[in-house]
Amino acid sequence: MLRKIRIICAFLCFSLITLLFLDFTGSIHAWFGWLAKIQFLPALLALNAGVVIALILLTLILGRVYCSVICPLGVFQDIVSWIAGKRKKNRFRYSPALTWLRYGVLAVFIIALVAGAGPLVALLAPYSAYGRMASNLLAPLYQWGNNLLAYWAERVDSYAFYSVDIWMKGIATFGIAAGTFIVLVLLAWRNGRSYCNTICPVGTVLGFLSRYAYLKPVINTEKCNGCGLCARNCKASCINSKEHSIDYSRCVACMDCIGKCHQGAIAYAHPRKSAHTEKREEVSHARRNFLTITSLFATTTFLKAQEKKVDGGLAVIEDKKIPDRATPITPAGSQSIRNFTQHCTACQLCVSVCPNQVLRPSSSLSRLMQPEMSYERGYCRPECTKCSEVCPAGAIRPITVADKSSTQIGHAVYVYENCVINTDGVECGNCARHCPTGAIQMLPSIADDPNSPKLPVVNTERCIGCGACENLCPARPFSAIYVEGHENHRTV
Repeated sequence: MLRKIRIICAFLCFSLITLLFLDFTGSIHAWFGWLAKIQFLPALLALNAGVVIALILLTLILGRVYCSVICPLGVFQDIVSWIAGKRKKNRFRYSPALTWLRYGVLAVFIIALVAGAGPLVALLAPYSAYGRMASNLLAPLYQWGNNLLAYWAERVDSYAFYSVDIWMKGIATFGIAAGTFIVLVLLAWRNGRSYCNTICPVGTVLGFLSRYAYLKPVINTEKCNGCGLCARNCKASCINSKEHSIDYSRCVACMDCIGKCHQGAIAYAHPRKSAHTEKREEVSHARRNFLTITSLFATTTFLKAQEKKVDGGLAVIEDKKIPDRATPITPAGSQSIRNFTQHCTACQLCVSVCPNQVLRPSSSLSRLMQPEMSYERGYCRPECTKCSEVCPAGAIRPITVADKSSTQIGHAVYVYENCVINTDGVECGNCARHCPTGAIQMLPSIADDPNSPKLPVVNTERCIGCGACENLCPARPFSAIYVEGHENHRTV
């Protein structure tokens, strides 16, 4: 029964979290966006104390149920392992913990957090790794299916579905997502939860806590006949059937062993003192390790917290190219580039929900996989705040429409050499007509001649950097006006 309850809860969490990355309408986030905010590392970076404390208490009471129910990457590995188990049953065996590797990866992760090495942190974060796989590998398939439904619905005069553009948002991020997918599938297919118990930093931290969980699988030596069936079905490889012991730091409380034991020798209960209890020195050593790592992790987190191709029908229009910005543009609500890069785990959730296709993963080595703004496919509409609503890590703080309309994330820069007035000898004014803040005016190029060609002049005090001018500029391949980002956002 416990195993069935765990599977049902895990299936619901996994399905809904996956839909958060696939849904391009934003409707699912209104109901289930909280599932992204209860992920351990994003909650820690966002200083969401309530969630962090709740997850710690959950682990101290029930063990690592977070890894087997809430974490989508953990459930994904369980699915792969379950499929592999259809071909070969009883395929696991006990293996000693690779303590040096677990601590080593955790140490590297903490150093990366302190040093501000965002790409490395994002690469090791479990929730973000799954988010990139869902956003880059599953979302295109989901969108193709949607477009097919839209095509057939249109044939019967129904508009219940609408077509969406499908495009690769970042080659580097796509490659990393595909590589992560391949590695995880191979590991889970052969060894079950080896990734969670050797590489995942969140799994290592929760492993310390789960040693002291009130409830955990316990072997009754009087009932056990030593068949080893529990060990051969433990995907965490943490049951030593010969010594009747379980490595609780690696146990993910999946309950598979309980369901497989024909003697009823394993129960999910509070372990009682016995002759097999660990020696005092070992317990003391484990506690010191736990306190040291937990303190270091908490200190690190505290330090981080401070700190369309148509013109009406016939001619093919050349694609726009991304301008060479001296300073990248981050969304309103991120406050500054420093705050954004320190908190962002590159989960791609904001990229998935951006309705204007402005957010995309960065290809810059220092900000690899972290979202940045660019306006070749659309512009950041002042009335849209979706990215700030879904960010679980505090990289993009919640912001109102009024606040966004007065937040200057950058300013427009005019380039006369690219303007159609210079290249084609015609007047345009598209940028001024579509500027939502009225920050662009068309003034005569010759002050004393009101009939001279008019050029755009940008009022940088009013410009908020939304990118409407850059996106709607007809100049190709580079817009005659583009947005330069601000290191620190300002209020206009």
